[in-house]
Amino acid sequence: MPNPWTGKGNPYTRDEVRARLKATIDRNEAIIAAGAGTGISAKFIEKGGADLLIVYNSGRFRMAGHGSTAGLMAYGDANAVAMEIGEYEVLPVVEEIPVICGVHATDPRRRMWHWLQKVKAMGFSGVNNFPTHCIIDGHFRGVLEETGMSFDKEVEMVALAAKMDLFSVVYVATAEEAAAMAKVGADAIIAHVGTTVGGSIGVTGAVCSMEDAAARCQSIFEGARAVNKDVFLLSHGGPINTPDDATHINQLTDAQGFVGASSLERMGVEESLTSLTRKFKSIPTK
Repeated sequence: MPNPWTGKGNPYTRDEVRARLKATIDRNEAIIAAGAGTGISAKFIEKGGADLLIVYNSGRFRMAGHGSTAGLMAYGDANAVAMEIGEYEVLPVVEEIPVICGVHATDPRRRMWHWLQKVKAMGFSGVNNFPTHCIIDGHFRGVLEETGMSFDKEVEMVALAAKMDLFSVVYVATAEEAAAMAKVGADAIIAHVGTTVGGSIGVTGAVCSMEDAAARCQSIFEGARAVNKDVFLLSHGGPINTPDDATHINQLTDAQGFVGASSLERMGVEESLTSLTRKFKSIPTK
């Protein structure tokens, strides 16, 4: 039975979001999910035909001219920031695309079942695990794991979301993390292969090659599909920055689409504003 509340920024059920994505695949189209840190970004990304909008706390930093990694730092309450962007900027302008809320699941101050109720009541159709600890490694990752702020908390959040009929699209960095997420009911797996390259604040070093990115994506996808053959498979980050890059990954792996935050929102603004300003500067005085 159709959801009577769907439309004009209202939420979808988990099954309705899955059905929309399956219809995209059945039309032989790639699934495109895009980060939106402002209302105007959300409005025109939707107009461009994206399948999902994701509200990250990092969107606020990104659209303020800072690197997305600022969203991983203690520069504010990540959960509150994502909720605020959704409530006052993105959800009011969205026409009908499902909107996903980034949830910092390891925040020890949140009762996660209670927070997810608020996320759902606000009108979000699903959740994403961002900020995520899956992209932190080395000694600091070990400290987080040992002191109660582990990746397992993100898995637990997704399990709760599934019980609450919230769609989930989740970041993972390894096949083992993908399997864990798929086991608790994650609907879509995002193979995260690093901070996005390019633009004014993208990284230039410490980035894997496109071949390595493809290999890592495929390993993650196989880990997820070994548990759930119906999970959607998406790529993100590192050298995968342009439509051609995403096409290349789709051809080399089982990827069914791409998740872009900096790649869509920030790069679009940087390129278009620079170009348009230069055109205005070149107009004649007479």
